[in-house]
Amino acid sequence: MHADLPPPDEDALRHSQLLAEHIRAEIAASGGSVPFSRFMELCLYAPGRGYYSAGATKFGAAGDFVTAPESGRLFAATVAGVLAEVLRELGPYARVLEVGGGSGVFAEVALKRMLELDALPDRYAILEPSADLRHRQREHLQRTLTPTVFGLVEWLERPFEDEWDGVLFANEVVDALPTPRFTLRDSQVLEEHVAVGSDGAFVRIDRPADALLTAAVRHVEQYLDTRFADGYRSELLPQLPYWLQAVAGGLRSGAMLFFDYGYPRREYYLPQRCDGTLRAFYRQRMHGDVLLWPGLQDITASVDFTALAEAGTGAGFDLAGYCTQASFLLGNGIARLLAEAEARTDEVGALRLRQELKRLTLPEQMGERFQAMAFCRDVDLSPAFLLGDLSWRL
Repeated sequence: MHADLPPPDEDALRHSQLLAEHIRAEIAASGGSVPFSRFMELCLYAPGRGYYSAGATKFGAAGDFVTAPESGRLFAATVAGVLAEVLRELGPYARVLEVGGGSGVFAEVALKRMLELDALPDRYAILEPSADLRHRQREHLQRTLTPTVFGLVEWLERPFEDEWDGVLFANEVVDALPTPRFTLRDSQVLEEHVAVGSDGAFVRIDRPADALLTAAVRHVEQYLDTRFADGYRSELLPQLPYWLQAVAGGLRSGAMLFFDYGYPRREYYLPQRCDGTLRAFYRQRMHGDVLLWPGLQDITASVDFTALAEAGTGAGFDLAGYCTQASFLLGNGIARLLAEAEARTDEVGALRLRQELKRLTLPEQMGERFQAMAFCRDVDLSPAFLLGDLSWRL
């Protein structure tokens, strides 16, 4: 079943077994099962043991997946140009809040580009729950930024607690939020749980859903104007509005910009997508066994962009736009940045840059699988979505 996956080494397996024992203990203390969302939360974020909390390399060619910022410098430089316009409009005390800073590459390139554009923020904060990633980001940024620019950077364990103006940026964050899974039996909503089988392995079982998840499923059915068939199984994030309001905190004026992979709701819950979008990433390979090797693989689900739009507007922001990643980057000057970068390098470097542009924008790579969505209040971010706005599909 997993013949195509490279086996973990002994140390990694030992680490995974320790986390699995911790999860089994919680399952036993919880009456025999935990919601899948809790299992996913422990696999990804358990202190010192979860995928994002431990020390293995996650990002880039040596890790389990490659994000847009890790592909090179064009993505972050293009996005930074858009954010710079908002920062100028908001004035000298505007801040940037990056949610989930990855390896720190986005912050590095964005701050350098903002410096070039004379649009540095008053503060650049990275909201990063992983102590290991915070350490790696700090080392990277201290090495690559001038002391003056590095002095603008700070790390947060929780969102800003005061009122603030500025921009919130999140790339591939919503897909990693621990998600409930639901199914239907006799038209009743059930929630997927994880239990321990007779052989000690993790297994999936279904339990009656609570009122929050049931109401969320019925809301989606009402939106789609149809009922889910018995046996249909998928993901749903009823906590998304609360999460968004929490990370935005006291954001008074400014914008929120999200990049992720996913679909508008009518495509997310197509009848043929009857087992949802949940998958795991391990050593550049995607597979479906999300119960395998806790702590050693990323677990992710696609984003319902209609739900994200509902959450953003429900928090009091205007929807600025929604489009594919390719449309956003091409509409905001990535080709010009490519030409400028090519002029400063040799033919080998130019080839690498062109490959980077293809990876970011071609439909069969990241161009259409990833989408951008933004919200704004007291600023206008809609010009960033003039090329290929898809808001009508939400």
